[in-house]
Amino acid sequence: MFTAAQFKERLNENPFRPFRIHTSDGKTFDITNHDGAIVKRYGLEIGLDPDTDSISGRFITCAMIHSSRVEDMQTTAA
Repeated sequence: MFTAAQFKERLNENPFRPFRIHTSDGKTFDITNHDGAIVKRYGLEIGLDPDTDSISGRFITCAMIHSSRVEDMQTTAA
């Protein structure tokens, strides 16, 4: 399980490194930019269905206790 502080640190990295959150029920959520999630004390608000400006149309709450692992996503070199 990741902590709120660890997620906050990961979201604030510069340069940002996209990552995938795996949850205890087998779901995954891709965080592709630093605005992709909002850290709360005991959970994350994860943006879903971002448009071309990376603005999410809806959100899901993921309890911190259900974040089973985080992995780096592959990025393509420019």
